[in-house]
Amino acid sequence: MQSKNLKWYLLIVLACVWGSSFILMKRGLEGLTAFQMGALRIIFCGLFLLIIGFKSLKTIPLGQWKYISLTALVGTFMPVFLFAVAQTEINSSVSAILNSLVPLNTLVIGALLFGLQFQRRQYFGVFIGLIGSVLLVYNGAMDNPNQNYLYALFVVVATICYALNVNLIKKYLSDLSPLSISVGNFSVMLIPAVIILFCSGFSDVVVNPEAQKAMMYIAILGVVGTGIANIVFFRLIQMSSPVFASSVTYLIPVVACIWGLLDNESLSLAQGFGALIILVGVYFSARK
Repeated sequence: MQSKNLKWYLLIVLACVWGSSFILMKRGLEGLTAFQMGALRIIFCGLFLLIIGFKSLKTIPLGQWKYISLTALVGTFMPVFLFAVAQTEINSSVSAILNSLVPLNTLVIGALLFGLQFQRRQYFGVFIGLIGSVLLVYNGAMDNPNQNYLYALFVVVATICYALNVNLIKKYLSDLSPLSISVGNFSVMLIPAVIILFCSGFSDVVVNPEAQKAMMYIAILGVVGTGIANIVFFRLIQMSSPVFASSVTYLIPVVACIWGLLDNESLSLAQGFGALIILVGVYFSARK
């Protein structure tokens, strides 16, 4: 299959998988705390990746482990907990829409830290995206006074982490296989995740039926939505560009909003307008 076609297929698969991850997080929070859910997500994914790819750790040069550790921290560890905490207060569909800021932040961080060249049109796109984010959060807070929309800031910080991760992988880890990067990342995170889990009171809730059902959703999220999806995403970065790979967030909100509507979530017209503005900003900043 030609590389040009393959990258689009991978993009669509990622959008469907990651777009479904927000409803899985919502289900996980019905029986677990945010920190329990985040830790379990890393543990399930880490065990899965070590089973299928333990031997790939040998292919990581000693000098690359500092970048493996750094991408593990900003690309998975921090965002996993940031999204979990955010969704204790805001709807899964809103969280997914704000995730669309990743390409904008990828561009900004690429310019500030990695020497990526800005064009005037891209400045315009970043500005539009920020306006859309403000409208989305402001109108969400007005329409849902029972929700604390300051928690949307956790999602914004997570998108900055993702953007930094994309640029780091492209610059420093392009010579490693996607499986090696993924297994290396989660081997670094596994022990800290276990410590967080058992410091979170998990032993007191694991016997509850609600917690056990939530763990099933998080197992799916960890193995498919994090483990397999990360391998696909790293491959996509290597065969395309950081901005193209991060543009998967164009499609994620569509999938997530469909799940949200099926789960009786709602977006006001004003929030929908804000979401549209974000996607317009992403388009202007990411297109060739």
